[in-house]
Parts: sequence; C-alpha cells; structure tokens
Amino acid sequence: MCQVDEEYNGQLDHRVTPRVSKRCVKCKENTTVLIIRAGDAFCRGCFKEYFIHKFRAMLGKNRVIFPGEKVLLAVSGGPASSSMLSQVQEGLSRDAPKKLRFVPGIIYIDEGGASGQSMEERKRAVAQLESVFRATNYHYHIVHLEQVLSLPSSVLEAGSSATGKPQTGSSYKAAVDHFIPTRKNQNQHPDLSVENAQSHLSNLSMQEVQNGVTSPITPEHTQALQRLFASVRTPTAKEDLLHTLRQHLILHTARTQGYTKVMMGDSCSRLAIKLLSNISLGRGASLATDTGFSDPRHGDVVIVRPMRDYSSKEIAYYNRMFDIPSVFIPGLDSKAQDKASIQRLTESFVTKLQTDFPSTVSTIYRTSEKLHTACLPQNTNTQLSAKCLLCVCAMDTKLEEFSAYQATLISEQLSQRRGPGPEFTPGTAAAPGSPPASSAGQGHSSGGGQSQSCETGEGGCCSSAKEPETVDLKSLLCYSCRLTIKDMTALDALPQYILSEAERRRSQMREEISEFLLDEEEDEAIPRVNGS
Repeated sequence: MCQVDEEYNGQLDHRVTPRVSKRCVKCKENTTVLIIRAGDAFCRGCFKEYFIHKFRAMLGKNRVIFPGEKVLLAVSGGPASSSMLSQVQEGLSRDAPKKLRFVPGIIYIDEGGASGQSMEERKRAVAQLESVFRATNYHYHIVHLEQVLSLPSSVLEAGSSATGKPQTGSSYKAAVDHFIPTRKNQNQHPDLSVENAQSHLSNLSMQEVQNGVTSPITPEHTQALQRLFASVRTPTAKEDLLHTLRQHLILHTARTQGYTKVMMGDSCSRLAIKLLSNISLGRGASLATDTGFSDPRHGDVVIVRPMRDYSSKEIAYYNRMFDIPSVFIPGLDSKAQDKASIQRLTESFVTKLQTDFPSTVSTIYRTSEKLHTACLPQNTNTQLSAKCLLCVCAMDTKLEEFSAYQATLISEQLSQRRGPGPEFTPGTAAAPGSPPASSAGQGHSSGGGQSQSCETGEGGCCSSAKEPETVDLKSLLCYSCRLTIKDMTALDALPQYILSEAERRRSQMREEISEFLLDEEEDEAIPRVNGS
C-alpha cells in the first residue's frame, strides 16, 4: 500500500505536453500557432488553407448543390453558422481559385418571443445581424418566430423535386456544362454578372425591411406564441417543438423565395450531441436524415450540412484568428442546468467526456455516417399518411406486433385503466397509432368496466355522422412527436396550419373508408333489429 511519507525520488513518468514552438506539420517551415489535436499542429496560413479546403471538399464530394441554384444559408448568429457564412463568402470571392457556383441568400429566425426576450433586446440583436448581412451583399430575410402562426398548411406537404429525378453524377456534369457557357457570357457582359445581381438583391432586401414588406409582429402574436410554449410542461418538449417550428419557417421561406437548397451550420460536435439526444427522444428511425449531409424529406427543398466535418474547437479557433463576427443571442437553453432537458444533459455529457477523451465526438460522428433508415424512403412518392404531421419523417409506429413500441403501448394502456375490467390479453391491444383505451372506449364502457350499448343517432360513438370534438393528432405523428404533444396541456394552442392539416388528413382517411361505415339510417335500425 502507498504510505503518506513515501518518496518516489522522481521515478514517476511525467506527461509530455506538446510544445507550441515546434514547426507546422504541413509546410514544415513556419512556427505552430495552434494544435487542433495530437499531431495536428498548424501555422496560421496552413490552418486557413486546411479549413477552406475541408469546406470545399465536403461540397465537391457530395455534389448536391448544382451550379446556378439558389441556396438559403440559415444563420443564427452563432460561431458555426457565422463561420459557414464566411466560407461561402470566401468561395464566391473573385480571388478564389475554384469559385462556388450557386447564388446564396441568408435567413435568420428571431426566436426572442419564445425565450422571453423584450422587444428592445430583439431589435438590438436583429440590428447587429443586419450589419453583418449587409456587408456580404447577399439577399437576406429576417423572419420572426411569431410568423409561424400564419403559415399555410401546405408547408407540411412534401413538394415535388425540381428535376423530377435523383441528382446523379451525370446530371451534375450536365449542369456544369450548361453553366460554363452562361458564365462566359456573363464575363463578356459585366452587367449580367452574379456579383452585380447579388448587390442588386441586397439593395432590394434592405428596401424590403425598411418598407416593412415582411409582416410585422404584434403583441397579440407574441402573446399567442408565449401561450403556446407555456402549454408545454417540460423543457425537453419545448426545445423539440421550437426546432420543429423553426424548420417550418425556413422551409416556407425557401419555397416562397425560390430556394432549392438550405445550408445548416451543424458542426461535428453538434451532430454528435444531436445523435445521442435524438435516440433518447425516440427518433432513432430518422437518424440518417437528421444527422446526414443531405436531408431530402421535403422533396423540393433539400437541407445540407456542409459544416459537419468541423469540430467546435476548430470553428472557435478559426473565428478568433480571422475575426469572423458572431452575435450571441440567448435561447431557451441559456443559463439552464445540466439536467434541465434531455438535450442539455446530452450536451453536458458529451462535452465533459470530450475533455478527458478527445476522440469522443469523432467516434460518435463516424458512427452516424454508417446509419441508414429502415423505414420508407424519404421521397415525394411516399403517401402523406406514411409521414409524420410535424417533422415530415417516415412513420415509425407501424411496426410488427412483437416490438418494443408495442410493449410500450400495452404498458400505457394498462397504466391508464381506472377501474376493474375484463382480463387484459396481448391480443386485445390496440393497433399502433390508435388512442389509449381510456380515451378510445369512453362510450363503450361504464365506470365499472361493464359493456353497455352506445348511443345511436348523430351523437352515438358508432355513428358515421359523429364528428370528433378535437382533432386526433396521435395517429398522425411519429413516436417522438407523440411524446412532445403528450407534454402539452392544450392542443388548441398549436398553430392553425397544423390543426387544419390534421383535420384534412383525417377527412381524407374517412373518405377512403367511407364505404365500410354505416349510414345514419342503418345505424338507427340496428337497435330495433336487436330489440326484436
């Protein structure tokens, strides 16, 4: 055993820490200014080339963004999205050796109404971001989260792809061959150049903001938004609902403004946290689309993540060394404790583990690249009934009989039984997507559990003319979105476009099975036949 007064006389091995004074691993000449990880020591110039090359390589390897396409950059003001905006500026600059060939636009979602910020704080943050956006000469959109209350229900439908067929390498080459003559014509006529077009769009965007073309928010809209988030009990469900509404706003703006691609600033560290938190939230079936490079679930608008190879450490170093402006805007999880929500707890766990084991994030990230969904393909040919109402991913609730989800449904039905009833057998379990026994059988059983006949006529539960008092959202949602809606105390606080689309889908389902339903006359004749 070790003794208190024991002396080791310098026999212990000391940990060797890398020195900053050694040479760059790439050029072998300049002195190292930063160390990303063990063995990766770069000078200032080589680190910039490495950072830019990684962004270009990610876009060139996947070949999803075609020349001449309009791409919407989702910028939140944070380090990752600000760095992504800087990389797009670098790729479109005249000094770039291999220029990017798409037309960019910027969108910022003001979420201050959900996080409890005052109007002065929100205006101050928007003014700081507008100064950054104007410097890029790109067309930008400032969208408030309150505008989600007036979205059309078509935002929940998957649109048809512009090309009508998958984007392969041959189609990409054909688009490049068509773009090159157009580019030569623009060089001969400078008035038609992309730079002048972008400058013109920037002037238009500033005029739109000044003239108030974007619908202004009112205190009533802010109160309705706050009432929506106040109806959600847990911070986990609030963050998940906020993410869903944000995606709907971005998608609607992209469709109305003619963008076919949306760039998100999700870094490698953020995707590693998102992978683990989504598994905990029950989104395991859609991990491939939630963390992959491209997300084609919406059909006409594809979401891409070009920053997914960068760690948060690399982004922080690059922004600090090359003065990339970023704006800190508090959100729902600002100053929250580690155990406040599943997302916050996962972030704390991964970050602390990364401190002691530097390969944690990269290991989780590389694992996500090997994932493929086992559900229906995420394309426009999939029926709306096979897609979730909120997140538009493939439904993961229609599984085999003996599954973990089926066991969860049985446990939920057993826990919600209030009185003694007939013996429960697995064969009597409701099908996946059906409401619990306590709510579905209110008209069929009394408090003692004995069966009694339902009322007939228009008010009967078996009548085909009966209209539900509230829209049944549970059967239209995936497992994770069901958990989010389950944490809400009032479903009528949801935006109207969600309730309208849910009612439309329910009506469509009723029309499909209308020939199997009893008419009102036949429904009234059933008691007389039974009574005789």
